[in-house]
Amino acid sequence: MVGASNAYNQIIEKDLDILMDRTKNRPIPAGRITVNTALIIAVVFTTLGLLSLYLINPKTAMFGAISIFMYVSLYTPLKTKTPLSVLVGAFPGAIPFMLGWVAATGDFGIEAGTLFMIQFFWQFPHFWAIGWFLYDDYKKGGFFMLPTGKQDKATALQIVLYATWTVLVSLIPAFKVTGEFYITNVSAAIVAVLGIWFIYHAYKLYKAMTVAVAKKLMIISVSYITLLQIIYVLDKFLR
Repeated sequence: MVGASNAYNQIIEKDLDILMDRTKNRPIPAGRITVNTALIIAVVFTTLGLLSLYLINPKTAMFGAISIFMYVSLYTPLKTKTPLSVLVGAFPGAIPFMLGWVAATGDFGIEAGTLFMIQFFWQFPHFWAIGWFLYDDYKKGGFFMLPTGKQDKATALQIVLYATWTVLVSLIPAFKVTGEFYITNVSAAIVAVLGIWFIYHAYKLYKAMTVAVAKKLMIISVSYITLLQIIYVLDKFLR
């Protein structure tokens, strides 16, 4: 499903991708495959993805279809029009994080909703960090990724705020208010330490306002969400 979304995205943005160093070597702008070939790949992946998810349960397939639709039809065209595209893109981006729960249980409840919220808030500091250090490259393609459109204090402050909200939401399962999805105090303490590390580097960007710090924050954001998932899974063995 992700492969299908990326294929549709690269078809739509083929004329913009060639303008940016980050994307000019993608298969279509580089001339390695044609648009028709890419479209066939996208359609085949969509069909196989939806069918696979439907065989698990219809609700999983429904969320998968919503994710592709929002990514391709809403997020992709909005990227060149408004910084709010990051907000729109955070919805399809957060669906895969909770899709495993829906697949396993056949239900979207507070557990899946909590997982959705964590990934939803995390995407803002992550993508704004990318938008910061690739600002000049994005500008060549006419993409508006930063909330103020600039590498300024207001953008940096929002990165700090959303990093903080991400960590706070990540700790909600420690309070045993999220149904069957909960974590022990030991795991909560580890998550809190990781969260402080994440927020600290977001704050460093606020103070330094440099590309180097933004790039480091992006790496740390990926490390945070990866380690968080590992902690959530391992936590079951601490109960």
